[in-house]
Amino acid sequence: MVTPLSPDSPLPHRKVIRSWLIPMAQSQTGRALFLLAIDASLWLACIASTVFLESIFLKILFGAFAGFITGRIFILGHDACHQSFTPNRELNKILGRIAFLPSLTPYSLWDVGHNVVHHGQTNLKGFDFVWAPLTKGEFDALPAWRKALERLYRSGWGPVFYYLIEIWWKREYFPNAQNKPGNRPIFLKDNLLVSAFAIIWISCLVAGAIFTQQSIVVGLLTGFALPFLFWNGMIGFVVYVHHTHPSVSWYDKKSEWLRAQPFVSTTVHLTFKFYWGALMHHIMEHTAHHVDMSVPLYRLKEAQAALEKILPERIFIQKFSWKWYFDTAKKCKLYDFENKAWLGFNGKKTADSVRVVLTPAPAGQNG
Repeated sequence: MVTPLSPDSPLPHRKVIRSWLIPMAQSQTGRALFLLAIDASLWLACIASTVFLESIFLKILFGAFAGFITGRIFILGHDACHQSFTPNRELNKILGRIAFLPSLTPYSLWDVGHNVVHHGQTNLKGFDFVWAPLTKGEFDALPAWRKALERLYRSGWGPVFYYLIEIWWKREYFPNAQNKPGNRPIFLKDNLLVSAFAIIWISCLVAGAIFTQQSIVVGLLTGFALPFLFWNGMIGFVVYVHHTHPSVSWYDKKSEWLRAQPFVSTTVHLTFKFYWGALMHHIMEHTAHHVDMSVPLYRLKEAQAALEKILPERIFIQKFSWKWYFDTAKKCKLYDFENKAWLGFNGKKTADSVRVVLTPAPAGQNG
């Protein structure tokens, strides 16, 4: 049993912290397959309900629920992409691609953008592009239409638009040369795979509408568009609250970022009432995930509890409420990297992010 560390003591090296989680970094093939089978069955049942039920209200209800299940299945694929879903690397690649199909996510492009870029440089401006805040100067230089879009993204109502446009459309679904991380053939193959799935999905909805003598338009809206948009809003919200908080800092100098121990200090553990954490496969126990990506989702709750016990007052723990969420969206518009402060769009300071005590930089390291 590791003795809890004083909040004033130096934070151990990441390898030391990861060593505390070794007992929890054990994946199980049978459990992984069971979870995927359950969620895939739920997703298919929801999509089928949008076809065979005649009530518009029920079609909308099951379409939205299908979007939520899409998020759950995606979290399973997320684990597979981290090679923490099962002990078998090749099986993880197969299961990950299957799990990413309902969200139309190309596996290999997500792998690069998430595993390499986001996890490798979390909250480091110029590298981690997910919800990276603009400076006042960058915002002022934008054309009017792009300023309006940025205001929408950070309004609290914008995660669905942010993820759909900035992540899925620009960086995942047939990205252009500017946003594509190279020309690996697997990028095209994975995009063709999700496109083929989308065509089959849409074709089944059309055939179902014709067979049941119902509206094809309503069928496509409730069985395809609604689940996909709900999923985009869900994932956009999740990645926003994971790393955006009035007390969480962003960095634009890699030496400063490294000395801030970013694997702990840039991640928020968002807690919920009832069983929402479990319903989202414990993805909100996010500090443990960033410390050690090999911990499977079904051990994250245990791993997070261990970290919070050993590192008291070091981890951002936030009880979720809509009041907190919209207050965060109100405060976290732009960022002053020099003074580590959140700003409004008018440039006025709204919150001082926590100034992490930096460890000494290695000799010869430059900012």
